[in-house]
Amino acid sequence: MLTLQDAKNRFSAVVDAALAGRPQEVSRRGKPAVVVVSAEDYARLIAAARDKRGSFADHLKDFPGEDVPRAKVAPRDVTL
Repeated sequence: MLTLQDAKNRFSAVVDAALAGRPQEVSRRGKPAVVVVSAEDYARLIAAARDKRGSFADHLKDFPGEDVPRAKVAPRDVTL
């Protein structure tokens, strides 16, 4: 894992490594911050996530509406 300062100093090498298929992890203040990947790898990851995710309509259809217990609460008396 590279520090942010090292990544700045060797940015061309970081990009070259990412383009060669080796993602480059960069830390900031000692904690993992980002991963530099090639645009091709990024597009592949996004497409895979999109394909795995269903549509919002399918999500709503899968909601277990009848199976969810509802509280039996009477409304409060309100004086207007």
